[in-house]
Amino acid sequence: MKINTEQALRDLYGQPKQRAVQKQLSQLERHSINFLNLSPFAVISSYDNEGKLDCSPRGGEPGFVRVISNTELAIADARGNNRLDSLCNIVQSGQIGCLFMIPGIDETLRINGTAYLSVDPDDLRHSSTDKNPAKSVIRIAITEVFLHCAKSMMRSKLWHPQSLQQRDVLPSMGTMIADQTTTVAPVETQQQMLARYTDQL
Repeated sequence: MKINTEQALRDLYGQPKQRAVQKQLSQLERHSINFLNLSPFAVISSYDNEGKLDCSPRGGEPGFVRVISNTELAIADARGNNRLDSLCNIVQSGQIGCLFMIPGIDETLRINGTAYLSVDPDDLRHSSTDKNPAKSVIRIAITEVFLHCAKSMMRSKLWHPQSLQQRDVLPSMGTMIADQTTTVAPVETQQQMLARYTDQL
């Protein structure tokens, strides 16, 4: 049996608690700004004109997401593999959702809004590093911002030291991709991959 209507969903779950509704804001304030300044990692979600979804990680030094105003953010597009999934989606739909995390903190910060890609010289200058100049910057106009409770992180024990896995529980990424794609070319070792990535950060 499928749930096909929001009413059926509410009949099953009930209404949200008042605090869960009231916590949703339309702009940043001191706590959300502080959270962003401490966050080194985010997952951004986007979709294209056909509704095809994508989630992509973004990372940098704490505060890598620049707070321009209470309603505007800027995220430099760091050097990657040129798939450009998120960027293509932003160009097509102009919609974005972000989940920000701080290592060791179980609460997260959710931000939704509209987005566009900027190649404005000022945006590029403020978002570039000496080693990694930005080619474009994701500019976000915030429509929703709210803190998300700690329950999912508590359940997963994501930040607990005992939850950390040794890297060798999985094959190297090169090996896994070679198996998935039946590649016969020489496989890059994990050490070779990490050395290459480190040079590209």
